[in-house]
Amino acid sequence: MSNELPSIPVHTSSPDEKATLTMPNGQTIELPVLAPTHGPKVLNVSALYKQTGYFTYDPGFLSTASCDSQITFIDGERGILLHRGYPIEELAAQASYVEVAYLLLYGKLPNQTELVEFGNQVTYHTMVHEQFKQFFQGYRRDAHPMALMVGTVGALSAFYHESLDINDAAAREIATHRIVAKMPTICAMAYKYSIGHPFVYPRNDLDYASNFLHMCFSVPAEEYKVSPTLAKAMNRFLILHADHEQNASAATVRISGSSQANPYACIAAGCASLWGPAHGGANEAALRMLFEIGTKDRIPEYLKRAKDKDDPFRLMGFGHRVYKNYDPRARVLRESCHEVLEELGKNNEPIFALAVELERIALEDDYFQQRKLFPNVDFYSGIMLHAMGFPTSMFPALFALGRTVGWISQWKEMIGEPNQRIARPRQRYTGEQIRRYVPTNDR
Repeated sequence: MSNELPSIPVHTSSPDEKATLTMPNGQTIELPVLAPTHGPKVLNVSALYKQTGYFTYDPGFLSTASCDSQITFIDGERGILLHRGYPIEELAAQASYVEVAYLLLYGKLPNQTELVEFGNQVTYHTMVHEQFKQFFQGYRRDAHPMALMVGTVGALSAFYHESLDINDAAAREIATHRIVAKMPTICAMAYKYSIGHPFVYPRNDLDYASNFLHMCFSVPAEEYKVSPTLAKAMNRFLILHADHEQNASAATVRISGSSQANPYACIAAGCASLWGPAHGGANEAALRMLFEIGTKDRIPEYLKRAKDKDDPFRLMGFGHRVYKNYDPRARVLRESCHEVLEELGKNNEPIFALAVELERIALEDDYFQQRKLFPNVDFYSGIMLHAMGFPTSMFPALFALGRTVGWISQWKEMIGEPNQRIARPRQRYTGEQIRRYVPTNDR
């Protein structure tokens, strides 16, 4: 990895910079131009309706900044992802997930004392109440792990009434520690319940990633030692998924929180949004695609289908809504994927060899180069998690585990905004014109 920091343009604010907008009636208004640290400048249209009677129209919020945030920056054109200014490659290579969690939550890397204190807060909140098990027993044995996650994460609010006051800074802090600490326990419980195994208690002598793997794969009948290689890979996976700016689930958490909902309900809402196949299910779709292709000799056939606009087949795990370059997370996870397969004796795994060959051919193809359809993080994460022993149904739950600290960081930042108001998007109404009610007998 290069020691040079990525080159990103830095903007300076100018309070006099404005854009002029001419309305259809000839009215001219000035829109303030806001400068970010990095990234595109922003037109402030917050007073547009009051001044003109017009709304802006932006389905999917593709050109709309919904908030100010100091947490995560993405430069999709250059393939750059920063957490609080730190490149994701450096964090994934050198930091622990708990260290990155502290960074996202508090805006700086912890010193040794802060890291120990925060780590202890997380470690000693990992257990859940014994009654909590009864929530799982109410679900069918074959319930999807994400169904369990959505329900049980929200149910945390039924156990911790004293930390529901979002206006109490101390209560917010306790809730933050509890959510980060208990999420791996709940995620592991969802996995164990889905395969009919007894729940495994967390262990305070293990680090965050190792503890999670132990809760997932150990059984009472025999000793289970966590592989350092697998723990390293899981640590990287969690870091790489910790936050990703204003994605669908983070925006869901913020919108939920804007109504002053409690943090547990907001994180459950994030889980629900992440469950969507276009968000948290992308790595599962990429793995299924590889199994559908099956062998290297069929790659040309499927690449031809991917280029055919009349064919519904899509090359999953390539391209990204934000990245128009190589996803920086994919490079890191590709390395971890190799290490996991070697550790498990699966380095000749046909599905991984197929993935590498598919990546090579696609990256050399003019069609994909021109459209900047590069491999993203989901392309390799599915293969790695499958090799580690996780079923595809667990993939979005693992994504949610990593993303939890990002969600709670976004929630905390939103709560602290001085002008925080309930989210209320506008619409362009295209329904019927006003009309009279007709009595039933006259219809």
